[in-house]
Amino acid sequence: MAFLVTAALLALAAVAAGLLALAARVRGRSRPSGLVGGAGAPAKAKAVAPGPRPWPLLGSLHLLGKHDVPFQALSALSRVYGDIYAITLGSTPCVVVNSFDLIREVLISKGAHFGGRPDFMRFHALFGGDRNNSLALCDWSELQKTRRSIARMYCSPRTASAHFDALAVACDAEAARLLRAFDARVAAAAPCGGAVRAKPLLQMACANIFTGYMCSTSFDYDDPAFQHMVNNFDEIFWEINQGYAVDFLPWLRPAYSSHLRKIQRWASEIRTFIMAHIIGPRRAAMAGEGAGEGDAPPRDFTEALLRHLDADPDLNWEHVIFELEDFVGGHSAVGNLAWLLLGAAARDPRVMERVRAEADAATGGGARPLGIFDRARMPYTDAAILETLRVASSPIVPHVSTQDTDIAGYAVEKGTVVFLNNYELNTSPQHWHEPERFQPERFLSADGTRVVKPDFFIPFSTGKRTCIGQRLVQSITFLLAGALLQRYDVAVVEEELPHSLPACVALPPHTYPLAFRPRASSAA
Repeated sequence: MAFLVTAALLALAAVAAGLLALAARVRGRSRPSGLVGGAGAPAKAKAVAPGPRPWPLLGSLHLLGKHDVPFQALSALSRVYGDIYAITLGSTPCVVVNSFDLIREVLISKGAHFGGRPDFMRFHALFGGDRNNSLALCDWSELQKTRRSIARMYCSPRTASAHFDALAVACDAEAARLLRAFDARVAAAAPCGGAVRAKPLLQMACANIFTGYMCSTSFDYDDPAFQHMVNNFDEIFWEINQGYAVDFLPWLRPAYSSHLRKIQRWASEIRTFIMAHIIGPRRAAMAGEGAGEGDAPPRDFTEALLRHLDADPDLNWEHVIFELEDFVGGHSAVGNLAWLLLGAAARDPRVMERVRAEADAATGGGARPLGIFDRARMPYTDAAILETLRVASSPIVPHVSTQDTDIAGYAVEKGTVVFLNNYELNTSPQHWHEPERFQPERFLSADGTRVVKPDFFIPFSTGKRTCIGQRLVQSITFLLAGALLQRYDVAVVEEELPHSLPACVALPPHTYPLAFRPRASSAA
C-alpha cells in the first residue's frame, strides 16, 4: 500500500501511542509549527486552520495509513475539518486545500507565494543530487522561467505551426510501426487466447515519438539499450507517483538506502543513454557543420537546448541534459494514460465501439491511417481521455510556501507544504453525477459534438506551473489508443480486470495484460 505500508512506520505507530499522553501534557493543544497562531504567537497573528492534533514523531501519518492512498485520507479528513485544514506529517507542517476556489487562490492569485516544491530526498536522488535540476520538482526561479521558455514552443506546439507538423510526422511514422509490431505480437498470442502484456511495447512507441519529434532520432524496439532506457523511465514514473514514509521521516533513510540507490541507478542509466545516443552525436554533428548553420532555426528541441547552452552563460551541461530528460521522460505519462484508456475500453465495449466509430468516420472507414489532426473530429475519443484522467485523478505535485502568507485568511508560514486535493475535485458527487462510473459523455456538449471541460477539472494543474506538455500528452494518447481500438477488439483477460490505484495515473511497468484480436468486422 503506497505511502505508509512499511514495517518501520507500523512499529513507530506503537511507540508513538505510548508517548501520546506525555506529549499532550507537554504540548497542550498546540498547532503545527508551520502555522502562525500556535502557543506563544503574537496576539495579532491570523487565525490557524483547524486540523488533527499530531502524534509525536509521526505527526498525523497514522491517519493516512487507513486508506489505500493518501489522497483518499485527505478527502476523508476534509469531511471533518473543512475545505482547508492543517496537518503535520512527520515533523513537516502541511496545509490541505480541497475546494476549487482555494486551489485557485494558491495556484493563481497567490501563485508567487507558493512556488516551492517539497524537499524529498527521493526527488534529489532522481536528479543528480539536486531536485532543482528538474523543471517539475524545482523551486520557482528565473533560471526555471528561462528553461520553460525554451521548451514551451516545442512542448506546447500550436496546431497551425511547423512544430505541430513535425509532431504529426513523428506520430504517423511511429503509429504505423506500433501497429506492425502489435500485429506480430497479437498473431503470436492468438493460440493462447490473445492475451498480450504489451504495455512495454506501447511505452517504446511513445518514447520514439518523443525522441523523433524532440531529438530527430528513433530506436528499434529490439534494441536492448533502448528497451532498458524505456523501462527505467517507466519505473521512475511509477516511483514518482508513489509516497513513502521516508518523505516525511527522513531519519528512516537507512531503511531506504537500497531503494534510493536503485532509483539513482535508474536515473544514471537514463542519463548515460541520452548522452551517448542523443546529445553526444548531435553535439558532434553541430560542431562539424560549423558556424554557417547558426542563422537557421533549430531543427528540434535538442538543438535549441544546445544552442542556448552556447549562448547563455547561466545555463550549464546539467541544465541541458536534465531538461531534455524531463521532457523525453514525458512519454511515460502518455503510455500509462493510453494503457488505462485501453483498459477502460476493455471493461466497457461501449467505449471501444464509440471510439472506433469516430475513427472510422474520420478516416473514411480506414481508407487512410488515423492522424493527430483527426482529433478535432473525434470529440468522444477526446472526452474518453479526459474521463481516464478524471478517474485516475493523478495528484498535483505539492507546492511549498516561499514566504509567510495566508490561504482563505488562515496564516501559513514559509516552508509549509501545501497539498492541492484535486482528487476531491475529480471524485466528489458534489461535482459529478455517479463519479464512480466511467462516462466520457460527461465531457461532451448536449449534442455530442464538442468537448466541454468544467473549470474545476484541472488534471494538468493551473497557473504558472501548469504542465506545458499537456498538448503532447493528449495528442499522442489520442493517436495511439485510437489507432489500436480501431484495429483490434480489446478485452479483459479471464477474470483479471484492469485496475489502478486511486489518485495515480501510473501503472507498474509490468501491469495487467489485455486480449487483442483483429476486428471481427474490420473497416480499418
